[in-house]
Amino acid sequence: MEGMEVLRRSSVFAAEVMEVFDRSPTDKELVSQAKALCREYIHSRLNRAGLGWSKPEHAAHGEVSSVLLWLGDELEYLRPNIYRNVARQLSITVASENIVSDAFLAVAAEIFSTEIAKKAAVKGKCITWGKVVSLYAVAGGLAVDCVRHGHPAMVDTIVDCLGEFVRKSLVEWLRRRGGWADVTKCVVNTDPRLRSHWLISAACTCGHFVKTVVFYLLRER
Repeated sequence: MEGMEVLRRSSVFAAEVMEVFDRSPTDKELVSQAKALCREYIHSRLNRAGLGWSKPEHAAHGEVSSVLLWLGDELEYLRPNIYRNVARQLSITVASENIVSDAFLAVAAEIFSTEIAKKAAVKGKCITWGKVVSLYAVAGGLAVDCVRHGHPAMVDTIVDCLGEFVRKSLVEWLRRRGGWADVTKCVVNTDPRLRSHWLISAACTCGHFVKTVVFYLLRER
């Protein structure tokens, strides 16, 4: 009887483990969700800029998208000069897909200090939700520049670049956090001083990326 009880408990435990495993998002799902969230973020920023844009056909998780947009609002409010006129700050033309792609990926690498992150990839010390939100804010600002200058096709380029960066650099961290829904925990605290602390930190961290990326692009040319 005791042996049967041990087997029963083992079976229950195994079932619970498998249930958790089954709920865990795959890398492909995390990237797909990242791109869907990016489309919604860009859609919001284009409409806010008065550049009417059709809403994405496949909406991402409503709460996650809403929180991401809200955090983006907070971050852009703290440092508006960083997330507006991104193309001009980078001294790039938005007519070239390669230039837009290279510029966005360079910014992403700088935000997350990718080379440093590779050395500490196991713990993901260089990744925070603040930096993730900053990446989306840059995508939104750059997309506005592209559409405003008559190159709406670049929106898809930016979305694809963000998805590629997530696939290469963020999926492991996202998986450990349980997926994109983890970002909703950033707004649990109702004290605005505590709630925006990490956003202020992100704004300060990313305040230097524009100058760095300009030098990067000039060097590559």
